[in-house]
Amino acid sequence: MHDDATTPRTPTRTLDQAAPAAARIEVPARETGPAPWVLRLVVVGLVLTALNLRPAITSLGALLEEVRDGLHMSGSVAGVLTSVPPLCFAVFGVMAPRLARRFGPGAVVCAGMVAITAGLVIRPLVGGTAGFLAASALALMGIAVSNVLMPVIVKRWFPDRVGSMTGLYSMALALGTSLAAAVTVPMTEAMGGSWKAGLGVWAALAAAAILPWIPLVRDRSGAAGHPAAQHTEAPALRITRSRTAWALACFFGLQATAAYITMGWMPQIFRDAGVSAGTAGVLLAVTMAMGVPLAFVIPRVAARMRNQGPIVVFLGACGLIGYAGLYLAPSGGAWAWALLLGISNCAFPLALTMIGMRSRSGAGVVRLSAFAQSTGYLISIPGPLLVGVLYQHSGGWGLPIALMAALMVPQMVAGIMAGRDRTIEDEC
Repeated sequence: MHDDATTPRTPTRTLDQAAPAAARIEVPARETGPAPWVLRLVVVGLVLTALNLRPAITSLGALLEEVRDGLHMSGSVAGVLTSVPPLCFAVFGVMAPRLARRFGPGAVVCAGMVAITAGLVIRPLVGGTAGFLAASALALMGIAVSNVLMPVIVKRWFPDRVGSMTGLYSMALALGTSLAAAVTVPMTEAMGGSWKAGLGVWAALAAAAILPWIPLVRDRSGAAGHPAAQHTEAPALRITRSRTAWALACFFGLQATAAYITMGWMPQIFRDAGVSAGTAGVLLAVTMAMGVPLAFVIPRVAARMRNQGPIVVFLGACGLIGYAGLYLAPSGGAWAWALLLGISNCAFPLALTMIGMRSRSGAGVVRLSAFAQSTGYLISIPGPLLVGVLYQHSGGWGLPIALMAALMVPQMVAGIMAGRDRTIEDEC
């Protein structure tokens, strides 16, 4: 495993203090030994941030029909709405490394939580589709930069525990995803049936995630901006020469396609099959909840394997069986299909783990994370939109589900290539 291949740690603190300024700049901030309370605060920040990286999306999926009726959206426009998350993640995720170099990863993630809070507060207050999309984009901008920087912060603060820490925040991410899917509809009903209240309530959780990062905003020595890491890496554009980076970007993009189609459309698939709105939301929650334990286990297992291809195949097979079930008996075996698709969706924490393993340095992880996630989210943009168009024009879910299943095959191929035991430095 390559996650502990950071800059040398041999200089002692005494030698570092006695060294000239030109030499001191090459010693990473990790060498100064952060206080235990700082590490604990980083862990709390990671967990709270991860809890907020999906509720803005899954809460909307649970209430998509009500939002469509309230804003008078067509099926195609709703498909555009479900494509907004990957579009924002691709566009704004590219900005994350540059922002982190200038302000520090902690400060950028803190600002991201502020953007999420503001977007979730504003979104229910606007009266039209354009304003709703703009407010959603603001929240998704905060999610985008945090998505990219989470592996970076793990690599910078916990270089010897990439697997376990990735598993921890992936588990929190899955918990936030499933929680929003499960309780949004009941909370909406408890607050008088207003979809605006059901969406806006999640701003409180986002506001809580701002607090742990405030003491860390002065830390500008994270992996994204460490001078030594910047000087030892190849030029940024050379990452495009890495077959592993491209394979990881394709794997990330295809798993994101499946995830956002699931989050945006699966409740509607079940509702059209005769399942009640509340039960459809719970089924989505079950799918997302599978990621809570598995998102902690899979990164730890993957980090101990030289090749992650077998895990990729297993997850893909679960997805294919789940889609086949949705096609043949969407309501009869709903709980089984939800469980299988939940297992398949754990390709996301696997992809994050491979990002941390496919580079030997913190700065390499920054570039790989930004490249794989931004390129991957660009790849995923057409999927949810195409599902909406196929659904509206075919009048059923047969063609959309067939598309979902077909996309699982190249996802498995790309994942096998990305899981090979090599680093981007070997190929750039």
